[in-house]
Amino acid sequence: MNFKEIVKNNQSSVRNIIKLITKETNEDLEQEVYVKVWKNSDKYKEQGSFKSWINTVAKNVSKDYLKSVQKRNYDALLQDDEILTTVKDKKETPELKLINNERQKRIIEAVNTLKPKFKEVIMLCEIYGYSYEEAAYKLKCPLGTIKSRLYNAKKDLAALLEDLL
Repeated sequence: MNFKEIVKNNQSSVRNIIKLITKETNEDLEQEVYVKVWKNSDKYKEQGSFKSWINTVAKNVSKDYLKSVQKRNYDALLQDDEILTTVKDKKETPELKLINNERQKRIIEAVNTLKPKFKEVIMLCEIYGYSYEEAAYKLKCPLGTIKSRLYNAKKDLAALLEDLL
């Protein structure tokens, strides 16, 4: 039996299975069924009819499709939730202002307790927005030194501000 005959003889049952499971007509899934049948025809064992084997392939392809649709929908919902959590309330309550002011004070105090070399690198790179290269040029030291100082400064700040993180 050639492949055209296989498609012709099984097309209606494959379509019906796909429509029954997915509740839609989906030619892409139909095509996927026939591709899988073609690729795996050597794995077919003559324990049952060839038609039932093709129907099983159609069921599995349809179920896999539903799982992937559910996963995509779930992932889209998660993305929506992430977006909602990043949206900030534009109304800043007095309580929030006080908390933010206290946080800023703590951060400033922590930066001021750093070693002078660490403090100047933090100020240049994190506060004033200098690139590592610009900071290295301004402080007249190698780029690696800037990176090292910045790493150590951040590590010290993280330890000092552990309860804020």
